[in-house]
This record gives sequence, C-alpha cells and structure tokens, in this order.
Amino acid sequence: MSETPDHGRRDFLFELGTEELPPKALPQLEQALREGIVKGLEAAGLRHGAVESFATPRRLAVRVRRLAARQPDQAIRRRGPPLRAAFDAAGAPTRAAQAFAESCGVALDALGRERDEKHNEYLWYGGTRPGAATVTLLPGVVSAALDALPIPKRMRWGALDTQFVRPAHWLVMLYGAEVVPATILGIAAGRSTRGHRFHAPRELLLRTPAGYEKTLLTRGKVIASFAGRRARIEQQVREAAMQESSGRAIFSDALLDEVTALVEWPVAVAGRFDERFLALPREVLMATLQDHQRYFAVESDAGVLLPWFITVSNIDSSEPGVVRAGNERVVRPRLADAAFFWEQDRRTPLAAQTAALDKVTFQAQLGSVGDKVRRIAALAAGLAAVCGAQPARVARAAALCKCDLLSAMVGEFPELQGVMGAYYAQADGEEAEVATAIREHYLPRTAGDQLPSTPSGMALALADRLDTLAGIFVIGQKPSGTRDPFGLRRAAIGVLRLGRERTLDFDLRALLEQAVAAQPVADLAPRRAAVAGEAYQYVMERLRAQYLEDAASGVTTEIFDAVLATAPRSPLDASARIDALVSFLALPEAASLAAANRRIANILKKSAAGAGSAIDPALLQAPAEQALHAALGRHRPTVESALARGDYRAAFTVLARLRPEVDAFFDGVMVNDSDARLRDNRLALLGELRALFTRIADLSRLPG
Repeated sequence: MSETPDHGRRDFLFELGTEELPPKALPQLEQALREGIVKGLEAAGLRHGAVESFATPRRLAVRVRRLAARQPDQAIRRRGPPLRAAFDAAGAPTRAAQAFAESCGVALDALGRERDEKHNEYLWYGGTRPGAATVTLLPGVVSAALDALPIPKRMRWGALDTQFVRPAHWLVMLYGAEVVPATILGIAAGRSTRGHRFHAPRELLLRTPAGYEKTLLTRGKVIASFAGRRARIEQQVREAAMQESSGRAIFSDALLDEVTALVEWPVAVAGRFDERFLALPREVLMATLQDHQRYFAVESDAGVLLPWFITVSNIDSSEPGVVRAGNERVVRPRLADAAFFWEQDRRTPLAAQTAALDKVTFQAQLGSVGDKVRRIAALAAGLAAVCGAQPARVARAAALCKCDLLSAMVGEFPELQGVMGAYYAQADGEEAEVATAIREHYLPRTAGDQLPSTPSGMALALADRLDTLAGIFVIGQKPSGTRDPFGLRRAAIGVLRLGRERTLDFDLRALLEQAVAAQPVADLAPRRAAVAGEAYQYVMERLRAQYLEDAASGVTTEIFDAVLATAPRSPLDASARIDALVSFLALPEAASLAAANRRIANILKKSAAGAGSAIDPALLQAPAEQALHAALGRHRPTVESALARGDYRAAFTVLARLRPEVDAFFDGVMVNDSDARLRDNRLALLGELRALFTRIADLSRLPG
C-alpha cells in the first residue's frame, strides 16, 4: 500500500538496529531519542503531526506523522552599512556597499534605505529565503538526537571511529516511500529492518513508515512498541500465575520495565521450586527470584509466597517444558546458596561482628566502617530526644546497624543490608525496636520510599546521612553535574523528608558542625565551620528544588531566598517560614511592607552608622516616627511570643498591622536629616523594624 501525500506531507520513519541495548537504560533512551528528534524538527521549522517512538532490545525507532516536505520560506531583513560608509563624497558606492550587496546576492540598486531611532540612515535588504527540503535536513536532525542521548560510556566497534552505546548494524530512514540519503554511525540508510533474532532472522523490506509495526509483528515476530510489549507481558504473567498455581504474580514497575527491555517476543513460562525454601525470609526469596533472575514471584490471596515463579522467555519454544525445566534448574542452586548463607550467618551472633567492622574500609580518608558506626552513635545520641527515642535503644541499634555487612547473605545480596541485620538481631533476642531500627536506618532508599516508623530508626537514619554528607564534603568529593557516587543527593533528600514528614525539629547546622568535627581528617579545625556551612547550603538547595518543582506550592526562588537568608535551623523550621511567607504575601498589606523592607535595606546598607544604636525616644520629633515607634512597642511582645512558639503566620499577621505607620513614616519623615543625631535615631528605628521582619524572612529579597 502506498502512502498518500497530505498537502506535501508524508510520514517519516527512523530505525537504528543494534546489538542488545542495556535493558535498564532502554526506556530513557527511547524517550530521549523521541524528544531529541522533536526538538530538531521544531528548530528546523518543520511542521508535523503525532510522534511515536519504539524500543526493543535490538532497536530504537521514531515515526513522525505528516511531516512537511520542506521548511517554510523565511523572510530575510538585513541591515547594511550606514550611508556615510556606503558612499563616498562624490556619491559613488564604496567597497562596503558592494560587499553587502554581494552577500545578499542582489545588485546594489536593489537595496533599500532605512533610518533608525536616532535618524541614522542605513542600507538594508529585504527578501525571501526558500525553505530547505526536509530530506536534506533529516540526517542532521537524527544525528544530533543520537549525539545527545544520555549515554555515560560509548563504545567503538570494528574499524570504525564512530561511537554508540552498542554496535549498530542497520539503519532505516524513510520519508514516505523514499529512502532518505544518509550515512549515520557508518551505516548507509535503507529500507530493510530485521525481525526476531531467531524467529525471523532475514531482512524485512519496508515500503512506507505506515507499515512498520505490522511488518515487524506479522513477519518479524517483534512487538515494536515498548508499552504494548509491557502490557502483553503483564497479561501473560498474570494469566500464567493463575493457571499454574491459582496465585497472583507480584509486579513492580522496575521489573516489568527491565523484562520488557529484554525480550522482543514475550512468552510467559511458569516454574516451581522446592517448598523448603519458603522457610527463608520473604526478602531473600524476592531478591533471588526478582532481582537476580528477573522472575515474577507468586503469592496467595493472603499475601503468602508460593513455591512458583513466572519467567518471560524471548522465544516461542516448541518445547515449553524444556524452557521451564531449564529455569527451574538455574534457580535451584541460587536458592540453595541462600539457604546455606541463612543457616551459616545465624550461627554467629550479630554483635560478634562489631570488632571486625574496624577492618572494613568505609572510605580511604574517612576510616573504617567501625569508625563510621561510632560517629553515627554519637550523632544519634543527640538526636534521641528530638525523635522521642530511648537513648539505650538508640545506642544498641547504632552499635549493630552495620554488622550485617559482614554476613554471607549480604555479601551475596548487597541490597539486603539492614534487612538481614534486622532478622539476625531478632533471632539473637534483641529488642523489637532495635531490630527494626537496623532495618529502618537505610530508609528512605529511594525518592518515594517509606520512612522509618520507630523513634530509634529515625535517629539512626538521620545520623547515618548526616555523617555521610559531612564526611564527603570534608574530603571535597561533593557531587558535580550528574555524578553523585556517594549518593549525597539521596542522603540530603532523606534528611529533608525525615524532618518535614516526621516533624522532627533538629538543628541541622549544629548537627552538621558536630558531624564535620568528628571526621578523621587532619588540619580540619580551621575550615570546620565553612565545610558545615557548605553542607548545610547543599541540603537547603535540595529543599529549594522540592518547592520549585511543586507548582501548587506557590513558592518562587525569591521567596525561598528570603527565608534562606535567615538561616533556618531545620528543614521543618524552613518549611514553616516558607508557608507563613506565602500566606503573608496574599495579604493586602504585603506589597507595601515588602517594598518598605527593600527600601530600608538599601538605606541601612548606605548608612549603617546609626542602624545598630539604641533608639532615643526624646529625639523622635515627627509625628509619623513617633507613631511607628509606638506601634513597634505595642506589637513587639505579641510578635515575640508568636516567634517563640514558631508560629510565623501569627507573627506575620501582627506585623501586617504596621503598614499604616510604615507608609506614614516614609511619606512624612526624611531619614537622612542634616542633624546627625536625628538621622542616626531614625536609622536605629528602621533597623529595629527590619530586625523584627528578618526574624522570619528577609522581605527585601522579594521582587517589586
């Protein structure tokens, strides 16, 4: 079937065939390629319809519907040299005029003249540049999109100098039925794609972009759409679990995405393992089946794991029993190893591993894991009261929190650190909260992960992250760009979430100073405060990002700056100030008072001499300054009381009542009086007014 032109528009298809692409990166590569091509088309001024993307283990593809055949013509308007430079005294054209005409491709007499706002006269040219044909622009658009893909490490292959995430083998670029002339990554574009590596290894010819998906599906045994393949996998796995075990498959988005990125023609196969392995902790079974084997575990309606798993094969085998037996044969020794580790680890009490932590390096400059544990314990002791925890429990949990790093199970399954420590502590007869705190001190592991629920777990989680932040800043290894090898962004976000969501009002700056001081680095004393301040600023910048990403918060960067200027003691305190400032700015008095604060800040910056002195009521001569002084005295106790209990909204509400007196002061009082005593007294009055506002936020940082 031929593709019918739509007013000069045709569909465009790009497909790059490669060796198997990294599965965890595939969705991101697909999205980035689609966005890159759309960006390139828009930059070129090429109109188009819907844009679809496709991704399988061996290909990345984008189809653009109804892409214009050429760019629109572009109006050109160029200013040339001024007339005084374009013509000599005799009126003959100079070389400047001739060169300008030549650059425009017209005769000199075809140029016009125009005047600017200063009445200077210039030569000018107006014309139209025909738009370029789309097929001449597409190779550049595609190449730029490929170059911009988020590929941390590119590879070369063969004798070529080109680089990509994996070796490339074929290239399809069709504009309607026409092959786009292009060579990308050393491959000439054509119309031949490839089907499934085993089911349809021969080349498949594509006549037009419209038949791309159907050709791959019916002749190539490939489901090109990532979303379509994902939906089929989920349906097949769900049905296989029900048919074989009368159970339900356990899904996670990450596992579904990874399995989808590993197969082109998914076929779900159920398998069994020995029931004796169900005695292992659930997390161990899930780590073996899901994380290591990419299997879907199966549970009963009551949430109890069943001795079944569902794997997704990339081939429709004529002997599914062989596929099933092969997977059962693979998983059996993995589960047997896990059972052995479980039995082996429980022979030694968790506490017996404490001394051995001194032999495990945490970071070359920051000492051993044992050193880190002692630093965590010291920080957690100070946090116990803030978190409502019993000091003895916190101390015990801190001493044991890293011991499972030396267990055989965590050596095999690093993702189970903390989890196995909790199981082993429980088996050793430790208190329930101590065991839970060992597990919880790693929470939150990811951005949306759950938070610790026990007081001891909260204290340990905060202490662990604060120590890591302090240590890495001390040795100068803070994140740069997208690189964050020590997970400091995750640590900072964890600190913020614990403070705000668990309403823990800890002194962040003081804790960071304590954590910095405890780091085993020589000659640290002179720069302790600076390093702690840098780490504090880093955490608060993560808070800024959270607010700015939430459009519903109403917080702007200026609002955040106004609060940050007061150095809030904790994330919880910062949030309370921000929320109060947002509410204050909705009041009718806010604009006037914010403007007054900007004006006061400028005045005090230029005339700081009397700003810090005491006010002499006898020198208050003008009625407006007397009224402002009286209003400050009248409202200050109420504001101070609100500030003492952290009720910043109430404090702002009272401060808003000062607007009439503040407006009257600036309308009727000359601050810079020729009498130095009056001037300094008025500066002192304004200093007191500003000091009261900056107890909450620096309004002078807000825009006009």
